[in-house]
Amino acid sequence: MKKDSILYLVLFTFVATALFVTLLALANEGTKPLVAANREFSAQSAVLDALGIAYAGKDEARALYRDSVQAFEPAPGLASAALGRAYRARLEGADYVAVEFTGAGLWGGITIVLAADPAGERIRGVQIVSQNETPGLGGRIEEPWFLGQFRGEAARGGVRIAVGAESKGTGDADPGNGLVDGVSGASRTSAAFETIVNGALEALRAVAGGDK
Repeated sequence: MKKDSILYLVLFTFVATALFVTLLALANEGTKPLVAANREFSAQSAVLDALGIAYAGKDEARALYRDSVQAFEPAPGLASAALGRAYRARLEGADYVAVEFTGAGLWGGITIVLAADPAGERIRGVQIVSQNETPGLGGRIEEPWFLGQFRGEAARGGVRIAVGAESKGTGDADPGNGLVDGVSGASRTSAAFETIVNGALEALRAVAGGDK
């Protein structure tokens, strides 16, 4: 068979494609356990971070999660596309609840884990699980200075995120005013994040109340 014939090209293309598809399928099957383990660690570490539980590595994180955190499903009446799993933990003699919550950002869904006391009066911490905001702008909501503002923030009446001229873009140092500083140049993402955080607080209060 001539190498420049149409039949040769068709057969060569078919064989090469079949080979690559087979290799990709084998690689996918071989990495499934690793991918699942990474996803599990990502979910567990987000809960630990929101609860303020420090860890030095994956093994310690898994051990702390196993010993300190109890996951539970919200009551059927509370189930929604926005509310994911819920968690409880007792830390330093106090009870805390955490919820996974998803809301709309500027370019897609933003999923967070928010932890607070059962009454939702003071936030323990907020951690982002996933987001699709613009890198360097809205994507800065993942930066430590931004998320760190929520730690210990008063939230009885909800949390407000300063945007526009009101925002310094460097962080609000007062945990008692229910106010955090938005990301400069990302007013819409900051406003969306405010809605998500307050939605998560409402969900947390409902979950904690239904769990008593």
